[in-house]
Amino acid sequence: MYKNKAADGENNICGQKVKEIRERLPEKTSQRKLADMLQVEGLDLDKNAVQRIESGKRFVTDIELKVIAKVLGVSYQELLDG
Repeated sequence: MYKNKAADGENNICGQKVKEIRERLPEKTSQRKLADMLQVEGLDLDKNAVQRIESGKRFVTDIELKVIAKVLGVSYQELLDG
């Protein structure tokens, strides 16, 4: 049977890594600031969407993953490796 959730029941496997990387950025970056950075790159996400991604409650598309990786300055693989 096909499953579209992570092994731990989360809706994505990159959320925790997004949070870790965001919190390690040299300039303090809130969820709202990350959402603003993503919007500048053309990805229409708000602070609540970022929070839901980081908590694993929201699915992340490949298009979103590509922009998130670019904004955070990491590879897709780094976001996907837990």
